[in-house]
Amino acid sequence: MTMGEIADPVQLKEEGNKHFQAGEIDKAIECYTKAIKSCKDKKALAVIYRNRSACFLKKENYNNAVSDASKAIDVDAADIKALYRRCQALEKLGKLDMAFKDVQRCATLEPKNKTFLETLRRLGAEIQQKLKTTFSTDSRVQNMFDILFSDESDKEKQEKAANNLIVLAREDAGSEKIFQNNGVPLLMQLIDTGKPEMILAAIRTLSGMCTGHRARATAIIHMVGISKLCSIMAIDNEEIALGTANLFQCVYDSLSGGDKRNYGKEEALVLDSSKDLKDILLALLEMITSKKVSGHGRDQALNLLIRNVPRKDKKNTDNSKGLFTIDHGLKKILKVCGQVPDLPDQLPLTENTQLIASVLLEKLYDDMRCDPERDNFRDVCDEYIKSKFDPTDMDKNIHAINTLSGILQGPFDVGNILAGRQGVMEMMVALCGSEREVDQLVAVEALIHASTKTSKASFFISNGVTLLKDMYKKTKNEKIKIRALVGLCKLGSAGGDDYSMRQFAEGSTEKLAKQCRKWLCNPTLDVRTRKWAVEGLAYLTNDADVKDDFVEDEAALRAMFELAKSKDKTILYAVACTLVNCTNSYDKKEIIPEMVQLAKFSKQHVPEQHPKDKKDFIERRVKRLLKAGVTSALTVMVKADNSILTNQTKEMLARVFLALAEDVKDRGTIVAQGGGKALLPLALEGTDKGKIKASHALAKIAAVSNPEIAFPSERIYEVVRPLVSLLNTERDGLENFEALLGLTNLAALNDKLRVKILKEKALPEIENYMFEEHDQIRQAATECMCNLVCCKEVQNRYLEDGNDKLKLLVLLCGEDDEQLQRAAAGALAMLTAAQKKLAVKITKVTGQWLEILQRLCIHDNPEIQHRGLVTVYNMLDADEQLAKKLIECELLEILTYVSKLEDNPKKQDAINAARACLSRAMDNGLIKPFSN
Repeated sequence: MTMGEIADPVQLKEEGNKHFQAGEIDKAIECYTKAIKSCKDKKALAVIYRNRSACFLKKENYNNAVSDASKAIDVDAADIKALYRRCQALEKLGKLDMAFKDVQRCATLEPKNKTFLETLRRLGAEIQQKLKTTFSTDSRVQNMFDILFSDESDKEKQEKAANNLIVLAREDAGSEKIFQNNGVPLLMQLIDTGKPEMILAAIRTLSGMCTGHRARATAIIHMVGISKLCSIMAIDNEEIALGTANLFQCVYDSLSGGDKRNYGKEEALVLDSSKDLKDILLALLEMITSKKVSGHGRDQALNLLIRNVPRKDKKNTDNSKGLFTIDHGLKKILKVCGQVPDLPDQLPLTENTQLIASVLLEKLYDDMRCDPERDNFRDVCDEYIKSKFDPTDMDKNIHAINTLSGILQGPFDVGNILAGRQGVMEMMVALCGSEREVDQLVAVEALIHASTKTSKASFFISNGVTLLKDMYKKTKNEKIKIRALVGLCKLGSAGGDDYSMRQFAEGSTEKLAKQCRKWLCNPTLDVRTRKWAVEGLAYLTNDADVKDDFVEDEAALRAMFELAKSKDKTILYAVACTLVNCTNSYDKKEIIPEMVQLAKFSKQHVPEQHPKDKKDFIERRVKRLLKAGVTSALTVMVKADNSILTNQTKEMLARVFLALAEDVKDRGTIVAQGGGKALLPLALEGTDKGKIKASHALAKIAAVSNPEIAFPSERIYEVVRPLVSLLNTERDGLENFEALLGLTNLAALNDKLRVKILKEKALPEIENYMFEEHDQIRQAATECMCNLVCCKEVQNRYLEDGNDKLKLLVLLCGEDDEQLQRAAAGALAMLTAAQKKLAVKITKVTGQWLEILQRLCIHDNPEIQHRGLVTVYNMLDADEQLAKKLIECELLEILTYVSKLEDNPKKQDAINAARACLSRAMDNGLIKPFSN
């Protein structure tokens, strides 16, 4: 009868017992569960619950084990087995006092049972220790606060106490202690001292307390108040604004599902966070147009909206947060975009605020799911800009045009439509002709942003070029002149690097670029204006003459790198563009000669390469950039906030790094200036193409550098995943090869790195490359395997039956390529030393094993010879029958010959190994000692 047919609870229980004894726990649980459903007898039911409790203990499902044991105890309070099982489960759940009570009852019922007495003693000791720790933690918390509030404590002592508090809050138990010891009001008192270091310590401690704990985060947000947190983030201190934003993020994550705790139904109702989350969004939207908020605070409020409002996954159809933000805050975001810092009575901003606002607009527009939603977004923007047009108030007009600039830098399609609306171009013309510098600046910048995507900007091209040319010629103001020039450069760079599609007359591009370089190096000009000079070069360096002149001008390069390191991060994209152009690291169209002939024949346009875009010129430019300090600039750029450092910019930086790392001699310079560290975030986040380029640059560095210097401390473990990502058939041979070299270097360092490589599922890929036809890739894969075989898991794979892994290694030892032989023989020597079974298995994988082994033992290369002789020694040591077989063949002559060679430093390892083999054979009684 099958289990499904058994209906009798007694039979089901017996069946469950058999499964339990056979170690089939899941089947046992199934039987007991069916028995519970059909059992009517209370006592029998208690026994079944007790048995199922034992199953749950085995499965480490301690909550269910406690629940089932409790049901058995409810029927019989003296059920000693159920009591002890509940005690074991409670101990595992950390509920030591309850576990202690259960084992106390067991010991009372059976006072001579040694197991109960031992458990009672052990739990008693653990509870005492825990109480000690608890009291010491409580007193430690109080002690820290006493030091922080004391006027007499020295600064160093206070800093240490603050750091201790932050560290304590990172642990759940520590957070709870701070919370229970009146910690939140005390932390608020710290904030109210107004001392920046105290505020930071308190904010960071609160962040730790809120991380991953919804109940505590809810309590803290209600105790502190959202408006209070906003007022702290509004302080004009970059570090405090960032710290408070991090606290908001921790709270938001915990409230919106970052907490994995299992709350009961009643608690879950109390912890409904939707109102709190909505209140946080509304408070952040209020912040972005409040004059009381500093520029840093405004940046962080916008950043929090970027991180938390748009959907992370477009498959998720719920975009209610985006719609809510548009309804309650789109006009506020537009107001930020429209601010003109040169006018009085504007909101406090940083250099980056308006670009961050544009990024938020783009993300919100991208979050819309259908045309009506997108139409509504556009209508709100349209209405806002129209409402600001006022023939009598020039300040309102430039606010409207600046808002349009902000939209053009965000959702360009929306800006492009709005730019074509009636009255907009006329307003631009009026502003260009104004006497006020600020009006002209705003108008020219709007023209530049409008001409970003040439194909879509036909309306602006026809009208804008004339306006820009007039302004460039007529104005004496450098600020206006430079911006007008950038607009012209943008409109004139449609041909990319195609030499035959040059927009300007021969030589004029170089003249414009020279002017840009002059402005770039002019310290009397403000940063914003010099930034536009880089914008101009970003377009002009499509021309090979311009890029060649630019890299020769070290002062201009250094000036650009200094700007890239400045607080104004809006320049990053332009610098990245310029560097991509100078290193020619953009994607190039392959020119097929046959297609060129065909195009010429049919009178089609044929792209032409500029003579200065050839390899030797590119290499020279890379050297000049490295000399001028490009790596240190890139390392600073990579650290920018994600809202400004877009995925597209990251991809460009990765392309530049890869171009810089092309020459082996330059990789040391890149590492010395922090390039290895800077590449890691680029390899882990961004566009697929960008991650591949950054991973390849990492592989180039890891292949030839000491990884411990290139990627210090724990960063070395982060390098593994990017390198493994290059081990697939979609990547090209060079990427595969250099990734394997990098992994070989890492695998040589320590076991933790070897395990990390295995965890990233690299082993099957490395094994596949050992079959590769390309000699160098096959050799690199074999060298990598040679370093990985120290790992127990890899050895186990070689021990498994039904695969050709060992056979492949033996056959590779017989190849003609010395480097390949060396790696394969090294792997074989290490495997046979670690696993005696593998030494025996060698004889069964291929009939050529003995011939290959003999060839290794008489090899001209001392290293290969040594590895072969070590393998022979391991085989002699592994099995008596095998040892006998080896000594009875020609190997004995080889061993005798090598062991009799005179001592020689170059061959000494091999000679010693041969002597060790003979010594082993003598110990086994297979040969007699030499007689005189």
